[in-house]
Amino acid sequence: MSDNVVLAITGASGTAYALRLTQILLRSDLHVHLIVSEAARMVSLREVGTDLPGDSAQPAQWQQFIDAAFQQPPASEWGFRELSAPVTGRLSVHRKRDYSAGIASGSFLTRGMVICPCSMGTLSSISCGASTNLIQRAADVHLKERRKLILVPRETPLSSIALENMTRLSQAGALVLPSMPGFYHQPQNLADLVDFVVARVCDQLCVPHDLMERWGAEPDDLSG
Repeated sequence: MSDNVVLAITGASGTAYALRLTQILLRSDLHVHLIVSEAARMVSLREVGTDLPGDSAQPAQWQQFIDAAFQQPPASEWGFRELSAPVTGRLSVHRKRDYSAGIASGSFLTRGMVICPCSMGTLSSISCGASTNLIQRAADVHLKERRKLILVPRETPLSSIALENMTRLSQAGALVLPSMPGFYHQPQNLADLVDFVVARVCDQLCVPHDLMERWGAEPDDLSG
């Protein structure tokens, strides 16, 4: 199985999901190919109190930013557990207009692509095959190559247009995984709710984790 995972962050609410997922993937010996939309930067500033690194930022700067985001307000007050595993993966950052990137081609093998969070605009564009930027093109590649494409939308209520787009994408092979945290694991804080959604994404990518207690699992058998 390829160690390449494409992660796109778009302008829906849920920056914490994306940052936590990146943390986990980089500690799972995977090569994360990151793409960020302009709207995602605006949302990040509002939700975690700081803007995402610019397109020219080096991978090391991104890793430092992600870890630091959980150590300062507001995320530091949400109760996230510190991850003990070291960073063994790699991070590559792609510009949204860089069609020369490997992830724009079906010949570039990946384990899958995640758009987290996924805005309704991005969802709509992928649904109609627009491919007007690298996020949409990479998603289109995953659909045509029958590779895993995981969409994590965050919107409420949902219009009939959004529901139709989700249905169309599901029928085309995408997995629609809304950021709808469960409560059966008895969350104690906001971090538990974030980790619940991130855990479900990791399951779809076959990435081991201990972010939540599984239904029916014994206490010493959480990673599955």
